[in-house]
Amino acid sequence: MSIRPVLEQRQATPTLEGAGVHLHRAFGFHDPSELDPFLLFDDFRNDDPAHYAAGFPWHPHRGIETITYVLQGEVTHGDSLGNQGSLGAGDVQWMTAGSGILHQEMPRGNAQGQMHGFQLWANLPAAQKMTAPRYQDVKSGDIPEITEDDGTRVRVIVGDFWGQRGPVDGIAADPQYLDISVPAGVRKTFPVDTYRRSFAYVFEGAGAFADASKPTGVLLEKEVAGQEIHIRDHSGDRTLIRFGTGDRVTVQAGEEGVRFLLISGAPIQEPVAWHGPIVMNTQDELRQAMRELREGSFIK
Repeated sequence: MSIRPVLEQRQATPTLEGAGVHLHRAFGFHDPSELDPFLLFDDFRNDDPAHYAAGFPWHPHRGIETITYVLQGEVTHGDSLGNQGSLGAGDVQWMTAGSGILHQEMPRGNAQGQMHGFQLWANLPAAQKMTAPRYQDVKSGDIPEITEDDGTRVRVIVGDFWGQRGPVDGIAADPQYLDISVPAGVRKTFPVDTYRRSFAYVFEGAGAFADASKPTGVLLEKEVAGQEIHIRDHSGDRTLIRFGTGDRVTVQAGEEGVRFLLISGAPIQEPVAWHGPIVMNTQDELRQAMRELREGSFIK
């Protein structure tokens, strides 16, 4: 067994999207092989409705899957196929755009005006790029939550974890998507499939992710089995942590505890031709998609 080392950690960067939504982007429109099969991750968190109320009006998607996870507030959605609905606090939507869809997402804050959620884009392999679009809307109460004796909590959104299985299924990237809370001072290890690319995104508190068998600093310390553990790689709010290879991820929670998403998926390892929300394998396929969009034949 081996603990995954931290290859990189970086802060999410402020970005404007949609009709003027203020959000933070952890990664996106970068080297697609870096976190293959994942392409983009946004944290849309704001307490000022003026910074998100205009939302994400009608826009196309093809060749990818979008995963929306709402923590506070609400996101209403509708599409060109007549589907519509609403995601509330704790709800998840996994949308397979496949051959193409036009949709809109409109955020609305809670009673205090707070809006918080995440959106992740996952690539589709060539064989599924033109599959029929579909939605999986999951209510918060249908997501299993595990609570350990030490207070660690894990919401299993996708994949198998500690004897529980998330409600979203049939996803090309065979992902694992976990919402993890570790109490103050607790050091915890989580299994991750060796063959998957993996990252964590810290959005509350702070913690340290590292291989404790190779001390690199003294930012956080904990006495474990009579041996002093020293870990650097300190990560706080809105921090992306990209891991190397291994079958475990270890975190040491800081003084206020830490909450983060732990996401992994099987790499697709195919060429990527990418323009905004349309992701194909070749430039010819991408040009065809853009032509169909202009000519009104994008929806199949």
